Parts: sequence; C-alpha cells; structure tokens
Amino acid sequence: MMLMVLILLVCVAEAKDFPSLDVLYSRVPADVQQRTVTALIQRIVGARASQFKAIVDPTIAEKKIDAFHLDQNNGTVSVKGSTGVAVAMGIYYYLSNYCNCQVTWGGQQLHIPKELPKLPKSGVTVSANDRFRFYQNVCTVSYSFVWYQWKDWEKQIDWMALHGINLPLAFNGQEAIFQRVYMKMGMTFKDMQQHFGGPAFQAWARMGNFRGWGGPTTQTWLDGQLDLQHKILDRIRALGMIPVLPGFAGHVPEAMTRLYPEADIARLPNWNGFNDTYCCTYLLDFADPLFKLIGVNFIKEMEYEFGVDHIYQIDSFNEMQPKSGSAQYLDEVGSRMFDVLQTADPDAVWLMQGWLFHFDSSFWHPEQIRAMLTSVPEGRIVVLDLYSEVAPIYTYTESYYGQPFIWCMLHDFGGTSELYGVLDKINSGPFEGRNMTNSTMVGLGLTPEGINQNEVIYEFFLENIWRKQPRDISKWISDYTIKRYGKYNKIVDLAWQYLKSSVYNDKINNGDHRSRSIPTSRPQYNPPLKPYLWYDAEDLYQAWDLLIDSADQYKNNSLFQYDLVDISRNSLMMISLEYYDKMITAYQNNETSNFGLYSQMLLSVLNDMETLLASDSHFLLGKWIAAAKQWANDFNEAILLEFNARNLVSLWGPKGEVLDYGRKQWSGLMKGYYIPRWRLFIEMLHYSLLNHTKFDDGLFIQFVYEKVELPFSNQLDIYPTEPIGDAYAIAKSIHTKYRDIIDLQFYKKYAIMCKMMKANTNPAVKKYGINVNRSNVHVKMANSNLQFLFDRK
Repeated sequence: MMLMVLILLVCVAEAKDFPSLDVLYSRVPADVQQRTVTALIQRIVGARASQFKAIVDPTIAEKKIDAFHLDQNNGTVSVKGSTGVAVAMGIYYYLSNYCNCQVTWGGQQLHIPKELPKLPKSGVTVSANDRFRFYQNVCTVSYSFVWYQWKDWEKQIDWMALHGINLPLAFNGQEAIFQRVYMKMGMTFKDMQQHFGGPAFQAWARMGNFRGWGGPTTQTWLDGQLDLQHKILDRIRALGMIPVLPGFAGHVPEAMTRLYPEADIARLPNWNGFNDTYCCTYLLDFADPLFKLIGVNFIKEMEYEFGVDHIYQIDSFNEMQPKSGSAQYLDEVGSRMFDVLQTADPDAVWLMQGWLFHFDSSFWHPEQIRAMLTSVPEGRIVVLDLYSEVAPIYTYTESYYGQPFIWCMLHDFGGTSELYGVLDKINSGPFEGRNMTNSTMVGLGLTPEGINQNEVIYEFFLENIWRKQPRDISKWISDYTIKRYGKYNKIVDLAWQYLKSSVYNDKINNGDHRSRSIPTSRPQYNPPLKPYLWYDAEDLYQAWDLLIDSADQYKNNSLFQYDLVDISRNSLMMISLEYYDKMITAYQNNETSNFGLYSQMLLSVLNDMETLLASDSHFLLGKWIAAAKQWANDFNEAILLEFNARNLVSLWGPKGEVLDYGRKQWSGLMKGYYIPRWRLFIEMLHYSLLNHTKFDDGLFIQFVYEKVELPFSNQLDIYPTEPIGDAYAIAKSIHTKYRDIIDLQFYKKYAIMCKMMKANTNPAVKKYGINVNRSNVHVKMANSNLQFLFDRK
C-alpha cells in the first residue's frame, strides 16, 4: 500500500489532450458569473459576506482547468477564480480549511471566527486536477430531487458550486420538449401519457425500462418541470457550469406504430417483470429515417427552449440488451446515434453512462465495448465510469479504447441510508485512474442514485477535485469532526475513527450493501435473510457508546443530533439482525418460548427505531409526501403524487417488481409499512409453530402484498412533517435499553459466516436481488491503531 502511494506521488502522468472537448466551456460573461457567485456567498455566510470579495478572471485557468487564488487584505479575503464555480470552490476551501466550517446536504456548521484566520502573505493558489467534475445519476432526479421546488434547487446548486461541480446533469423538463416533437407528428396527449413515467418514475421511463408506470402524467406537472428547468439552467450557467442535457435514445410511444406502420420498431426485453401494460418499451431502430428525424428535432426544439451547451447524455441500453452482440451492429448503432447529435449540433459531445458494461458484463465483452465506443470519433464521446470505486471498467478496456472517461463514485443505490463507504478506495482510486499508462481520464464524477446520507463520504471524495495526493485518512477524520461540529472532542474523534475503520471501509467490494437489511426487507423464512456484514459490529457499537457519552456537550448542534440519530439507527438495524436470526433458530428448533421472546424483541427494536427516527427532521416520511403534494393542482393530482411518493419508497411497481429498492429507514415508513409486514410474518410463523405446520412462504408473500404492501401505496393517512420528542433523550434511552444485552459472540460468528459465503458476481443480483434467466431475458424477482488520538493536545 505504501509503495502504491509513493508511486502516485512521484509519477504524475501527462493527461491526454482532447481538443474536441474545447467546445465545453462557460459562455456566460465573467461579470455575470461574478455577480452570481457574490450572491451565493451572501446566502452562505450572511452578515459576514462583506468580508469576502469574489473576482472571476478566466485567464488564471491553465489548460482550461479551473483554479482559484486566495488573498487577504485589511480583513477581507479575496477569492479570484477562473469561473464562478472556481470562486465558490475557493470560498469553501477557505471556510473549510481555515475556519473549520462545513456545508452539507443535511445542514451547515458556519461558526466563522470573529477575526478571519490569516492566509500566507503570498496567498494560496489551488487548481483542480481535471477539467470536468460531473454530478448526478440519471436516477437521482427520482430518488432525491423529484419533489424539489426552486428553493430546494437553489440550495442544491449552491452546494454543487461550493464543492466544485461544473458538469451537472440537467434532465428536468424534457418530457415537455418531447411532447412538442410528438404532437407535431400527430400524437395525442393520451398517447404520451401512456409512454411517460409518473413523476417519481420518470428516470426509468426515460431509459426505456418501462412505460407509463406511475402515470398518467398531467400537463400541470410537465409545465411545472419545464419552468423549473429554466431556473436551474439559468443559475448553473450563471455560475460557470456546463449543463448536460438529454438526447434522444430511441424509446418511443406505442402510438408511433399506429402513426408510422412502416417504421422499424421493436420491443425491448422485459425489465424486472413488469406486466404488458407497462413493460417492453418500443425502440425505434437506429437505421430507420424516423430515428434521425426525431433525434434532430428534439435537439433543435430543446435548443430553441433552453439554448445549447454541446453535451448530451444518451443511454439506449441501460440494463437492457441490444438485439445483437455483433461488433458490426454495435459499431453501426454508435455511428448512427452520434450522427443524429452531430447533425443537430455540429459541436455535439455524447456523454454516456458506462453502467451497462458492468451490469450486463455477460453481453458487453471487450469486443462489444470497443465496437460501440470507437464508432464515435475520438474525443466526441465521454464515458462515465459510473462505479469506479468498486467495479472500474477503464482498467480492462485500455482506458475505454482511447475515449475520454470520468472516474465516478456511485456509492449509493436507491437513496438508501445505511452507513457505508470505501474510504481506502476513494482515497487512492482517482490518482490511479489519472496516472495509469495512456490514461484518458478527464474528470471526477459523483453519481449516487440518491443523496442525503453518509455525508462524510461525499465530503471526503469531493476533496479529490483539488487534492494532489492521497490523504492520511485518520488525520482527515479528526479534522472532519471539528468542521462538522465546530469544536474538537477527543471522544467524538475516537467514535469516528471506529466508524472509519468499520462501516466506512468496506474492503471486499460488497457493492449493494443494503440488500437484505432486516428492518426494510420483506420478511422471509426460507431461505432466511442474510445481510452481509463486512465489519466488526463491535466497532459500530463502540462508536455509538462514545457519541452517547459526548451528547450532552453538543446540545442544540443540529449536525451532531443528525449523526447521533443516524448512528443509533444503524446500531438498531444491526441489533435487529441478532433477534431475527435467533427468532428463526427458535422456530426451526420448535422452541415456542424462545420464539416468543425473540420475536417480541425484534418488534421492540423496530418500534424503537420508529420513535428514534421521528425525533429528527432528516428521517420523516411526512416531509417526503408533503413535498410531493405541493406540486398538485387539484385533489386528483394530489392523490396521484402521493401514490408516486409512497410506491417509490416501498412496493416500487404495481406488484413489487423492484420491491423495496428505494427503501428508506424513515419514521412513518417504519410505522405504516415495515412493522406491519414483520408483525404479519411473526403471526404466521407463530401459527405454524403452534399448529406444527410447515410455514408457507408463498402464502405469506400473497398475504403481505394484499394486506400491507399494496394498501400502503394507496393510503392517504397523514404523517408528521415536524420531529417529535427529544432526540438526545430518546437515543440515550435506547442505548441504555439495548447496549448491555447485545450478544457480541453472535456477531463474531455471523461475520465469519459472511466471509465464508461465496459472493455472487452477477451485478443484477447484487443490485436488485434478482435472478436473470438469459434464455428469454425475462427478469424475475427473486481497527486500526488509535493511540494517536490520546497524544493529541
């Protein structure tokens, strides 16, 4: 490991130059960017804004890579940056590294010293390592951003700028553009309603995974998203960012077959088992003249509405197989798709997710990947290596066969909240990608499917934008606790060192770590749930102990409360595993008394999770539903939007086709969905035990779907939008209740069992918990040394 770090430090490779990417730059005048970032500073630091001066000067960028210079004079800190984003990044650099402040999704700690900390007399100059810093996953707009109003987007864009993002995905409002194109071709609004996904499910309809589910989409929603997109684009452009707009991927409404019966239109394979009403999206053949007509018209219509930035993300085969694996066919597909872009916009650059190469690796062999990518002129396609921290593709494709790529951290699936990270890998991985022989890396990317979780991982990763070498992670964690909570505390530091070495340092490529989590999984007996444990659970519990012991020193500290509740939540999640496992063992051994004991203890843990989560605003289902209903124009639309909000985080589909993939450990979801499922499961197990009958998993699935899962999506009961109870007192009470009765030997044995399990290497199984039948492409559900802390003054 040390040798690898030394190599990274001394061997800095010259990045390959792609002149074709020179079209990707901000066209907004420097004075406009300067005014915009000055307003951002005002929003962030408030009354202290007069002590900061923003200057946008594009000439300080070398090789088109953003840079900033900090200077100080007469109590004022001046930040000169090559773009508005560079200035914002410089402001956050100063706030974080000199003032020990932090701005995250979950809140901010901005105790700026009365006298601004001194900079060196010569100032500080920092440059980014790469030209591009990408943000978002095509799913983020559904799992996290779907209900955002402009005030939410403004905060999100501020966060993006402070953290150096300059290449954000901007997918809102595209349905309204497609509506114009399709109406000119003779389609009705009803035709498009059968094609567009419902508000919470637009991400997957856009990718051709299904059609119409969650709808019918209303004109009010389409118009609102179009208006919102204008505000988003105006702001991100004014900060010097380059928005990535959508392109046409070939997925068309069924009505196209009626209006153009001679067109070459096929059906895509079934994705996750949706029924015929929603499955098997229609795909227009790339060689059909209609493909070019629609693709060009869409780009032109979008340019008329929004302007042009010359970069478009298109994914035709996201988790879907092309009809042929021949290199000739894939070369033709890539050529024709790029031809459409180039016809509509001669300077077009195609941005493509590399996820398909990972997800369906049995189809995408090097020959197929090469054919697809090299069909596009060099430098006119950029690949998002979407999951670089766990499953990089660039390492075995000769750096994407000469095409530029962006090293991305995916980290989160479905917007779930379990504590997880791969700190070692994201500390060194970007440097390895950049310094690899013949590397074509041109940027860093942040591509979680959902946000608002594990903020330490995102703060750490995004420093890779400007860090010149891997960090001492233990030292970084110590500093992180100061920035997050506003002061240093040795006990809190130790708690985070335990977390760093356990939940946040998966070394085994666990991937989709949240699969089979006890509280949020549909209960099952055969086979029993076996969540993978990649760390020593006692490390988590030690961190919990230390935060509980320190809690009185952080009263009224919102970020500490957030973390206290979050770590207590994760501890209860782990405790539920013990009681579930012991309950199943008691059932198998026909031990009625023990079954009763452990089943009630399991329900007690779940109910305590509900009480705990209700005490903090970050974990409330009520806020999610209320945000959805704010978009409603009338009562019927409010019902549709609430259905979308509920279904996405629970049943996910009409019959649980992607069951619990968007799971959230939220108050309200525990009470109204997860606990009733577990109670029904326990009742049926108990009945089987008492009557000496075999437990019927199939019958349970039928009952739980009919009695809990489907009704939850359609209910209209109201959940609190404000926290209830004293989070500190509740966390302490729960810790006292459970800590001394945790069976540590259980977790040690369980961890050994996990290490002996053979990892399933099929990415589809890891992601969705499904089995893939390739014959008909139908998918069925299925401690480190911590002594240094005590040496610190």
